[in-house]
Amino acid sequence: MDRLEAMATFLTVVEQGSLSAAARRLKTPLTTVSRNVSELESHLRTKLFNRSSRQLVLTDTGASYVAACKRILTDVTEAERTASGEYTAPTGELAVTTPLGLGRVILMPIIADFLKTYPDINVRMIPTDQKLSLAQEQIDVAVRIGELPDSSLVALRLGRTRRVACASPAYLAARGTPRTPEELVGHDCISYPGFSPPDVWTFVRGKATIAVPVHTRVIVGSAEAACAAARAGIGISIAFAYQLEALPEEAALTTVLDEFQPPSMPVNLVYAANRFLPIKVRAFLDFAAPRLKRVFAE
Repeated sequence: MDRLEAMATFLTVVEQGSLSAAARRLKTPLTTVSRNVSELESHLRTKLFNRSSRQLVLTDTGASYVAACKRILTDVTEAERTASGEYTAPTGELAVTTPLGLGRVILMPIIADFLKTYPDINVRMIPTDQKLSLAQEQIDVAVRIGELPDSSLVALRLGRTRRVACASPAYLAARGTPRTPEELVGHDCISYPGFSPPDVWTFVRGKATIAVPVHTRVIVGSAEAACAAARAGIGISIAFAYQLEALPEEAALTTVLDEFQPPSMPVNLVYAANRFLPIKVRAFLDFAAPRLKRVFAE
């Protein structure tokens, strides 16, 4: 039995809530996951889970062992990083996740310059509008928009951005400019579920949040796609202000209903609060943060 592999499998089972979910997460046969847990229990001569037909519940011993496993695996990872030189020189692979549009138009040029400055660092960039787990996905740094939940992550404030409603000048010339949120019902809209449901959009009037029905012609899978659809003249979309400002050479968009938008949102770089911060991460933070702060200046 590979004890480190068994510990990692055990933690994944705990995090995912079942053997089958852990197998899918690890992309490993269910029989392998079950065998690793069983062999670990045999080695420890104790039960880690109380099993029923519907769920796995940690025993008291299992709950205590979770903390020990996390500590041991973290120490092993730190030892490997030290041995590979990650704490003595800026080297190795740096994994960065960012919202789709922000990654393409804002962060990628910064990363290009970063790679020229640090030739021994490789970057694995993960652009997605989903908030990935840094620990589970082995990500070093993330750019996050919005309020951060309480967590063990360290946040470096970059500034703020705001939500806007926008459309192409050609669309507004043909269909008119809405003056109140209620007038959106007479317009074609582009909806991205990450912002609002496709049939109801929310706005702010005074101190109250209001929900208004909209006529959605297109539903897209990312904020970047919503912005592109608006530039194509399909209709009115919700976007982030930085998306309108980042590519001035592309077709311009005009904002509408500015006085009804919610307050601006914080933008942060976040990373894990490890005892030792790899030099590659510190190098990226020091390089990227000042440049991103200029984009999101409050």
